[in-house]
Amino acid sequence: MFKFFFYFIGIQLALFSIEQTNYVYNTIIIPFTGMIAYISGWVIKLFDENVISQGVILQQVNNGYSVSIQSGCNGVEAVLVLFSAIIAFPSPWKYKFMGIISGFFAVEVINIIRIISLFYLVQWNSLLFEWAHLYVWQALIMLDVLIIFLLWLRFLPVQPETGAESLAS
Repeated sequence: MFKFFFYFIGIQLALFSIEQTNYVYNTIIIPFTGMIAYISGWVIKLFDENVISQGVILQQVNNGYSVSIQSGCNGVEAVLVLFSAIIAFPSPWKYKFMGIISGFFAVEVINIIRIISLFYLVQWNSLLFEWAHLYVWQALIMLDVLIIFLLWLRFLPVQPETGAESLAS
């Protein structure tokens, strides 16, 4: 357990350090955030054609309300926490890779739902928007990461017991 914890913390530190470099931020994070805004805008346009997406901004044309998707709101940090847990857990790389890919998409789908809900919430009640943005959705995204990790653990193949436990049988 301690080994997993220390690996988990170390991998997080490494991934977050890499994410914070100017090169990664400018070449990966900003374009990725724009893509998340575009996808969110595309989904919204299925139901409301009065929405535009420009860069990292979603805007309601009729009333001018908009949201800007910034670092911390693009799901990248949640994904890095999930990746750290999956990589740190002792399991075959084949399963780690499957967990990373499926976990990435699961977190980002939830994050797009989050962005869309906040986009409409800011138009309805800005005070409630702030509360939901800073507290409710932060907790729900991290809960999502935990649930995805636990589901991934559930689908790992069972390893035969080793050590003292198997000697007792």
